[in-house]
Amino acid sequence: MHRVAILLLILMIDAVAVSAVLAQDNGSQLPKSQQQLDLAAAKAQRKAIVSQNMYLTDTQAKQFWPLYNAYEKRMDKIEDRHIREIKNYVASYRNLTDADANEKLDEVLAIQQARLQTQEEFVPKFRAALPGVVVTRFFQIDNKMHAMVQCNIAQMVPLAQPPTSEDVSGSRN
Repeated sequence: MHRVAILLLILMIDAVAVSAVLAQDNGSQLPKSQQQLDLAAAKAQRKAIVSQNMYLTDTQAKQFWPLYNAYEKRMDKIEDRHIREIKNYVASYRNLTDADANEKLDEVLAIQQARLQTQEEFVPKFRAALPGVVVTRFFQIDNKMHAMVQCNIAQMVPLAQPPTSEDVSGSRN
């Protein structure tokens, strides 16, 4: 039951963030201050979920939380980049040229690579300070939450649309 509650909470958190991004496509937009509050709440809830599932000793917590905060700060920059890309995509998915589609796909791949590089950079830092099981558990939790967010985004973001017949002339790469 505890796992189900956590999963539902995570889905609610990322639904708020993704919905705010996609609201632009429907012509509605939350005020910037409301978006900032929603994202701050999502980050706080994310940290609470990590805290509830890490089972850290006091000594481990003193080592873990500064690393976690640095890691999340870096990941937040990557997620901001991802949100910008989603906004750009949603604004143009109905009439992408092949060049636009290729550019957007390259950006998504670069974002995924940046996330992986950040993990690769931080794993040794976590390992230097904490037992292997604790480090593995954190990255499992992090990866599960990320996968859930990605699943939600995949369900909400529309697929690219082929160009209309008048857009086709000369747009192929």
